[in-house]
Amino acid sequence: MSSPILHFISPPIPYFIDCGRAYYRAGDMHVSRSNIGVFDLVVVTKGSLRLGEDGEDWRIEAGEALVLRPDAEHYGTGACTTDTEITWIHFHSFGAWEESGSMLKCLDNQSELIGRHKQTAYLNHSEVCSVFIPKHTRLTPKAHGILEQFFQLEDEPRSLRNWKRQTAFQLFIQHLDRELASTSDGTAINLAEKVELYIRQNYTRKITNPILQSELNYHPNYLARCMLKVYGKTPMDYLLYYRIEQAKKLLVQTEWSITRIAEEVGFQYGSHFTTSFSGREGTTPLGFRRKMRGHL
Repeated sequence: MSSPILHFISPPIPYFIDCGRAYYRAGDMHVSRSNIGVFDLVVVTKGSLRLGEDGEDWRIEAGEALVLRPDAEHYGTGACTTDTEITWIHFHSFGAWEESGSMLKCLDNQSELIGRHKQTAYLNHSEVCSVFIPKHTRLTPKAHGILEQFFQLEDEPRSLRNWKRQTAFQLFIQHLDRELASTSDGTAINLAEKVELYIRQNYTRKITNPILQSELNYHPNYLARCMLKVYGKTPMDYLLYYRIEQAKKLLVQTEWSITRIAEEVGFQYGSHFTTSFSGREGTTPLGFRRKMRGHL
């Protein structure tokens, strides 16, 4: 049976709070606690640890990690049979998240989770992405190397140490996310990322579903399903979003006319650009320019 997966929508990305080490003698058990308010990443570096969470029993061996939820009850389910050492990292996320039984379930729930995220987060039309973390996994040597960075900073000033730990934590989460994508049925993720990259590199040119089919050798319907699962947008929706985001930069940073900006970001007609921009942003391109420059 595969491990459940924790699915986070960002921005904001999950962020580091604190870390430490704990030691258990043979016969010791993990303490019981409920609703601690932060995610608890437990990595066993020596021995093994038995942990329960809301009725599920986990055995974490040396070299393995388990992520405990902030809203659950955690408790020891058995005594350590040998001396055991763990590394723990507390982290949190202001964005929407959920725990699912598999990657496919995560992708099926993607659109709903993005909707919840946009209702509670500070962003409105900003681009969002997913971060996937296995609940229980065996860590690679690279992951262990990143974790060691957390405890090689004790002689640094506190403020600098915290910044560096934030950076190391982001690298660690990114590594877990990429490892999961490569070992699971990541076809939808990989294909969606190819579509997204193609759009970013070619958004100033004409892009249609038949063109994407020709470039990527997949039927447009399948490309659309993959993009909806991973990004919450069809390829054409993502293209419109990306063009308008680039246009917003040009409206603020240049004195170019609306017609020229429309052409620069791939719109064939200025009127189509204005209509699309107004429908998405709730104001005309000129209105957006005046508003943003009034804040500068």
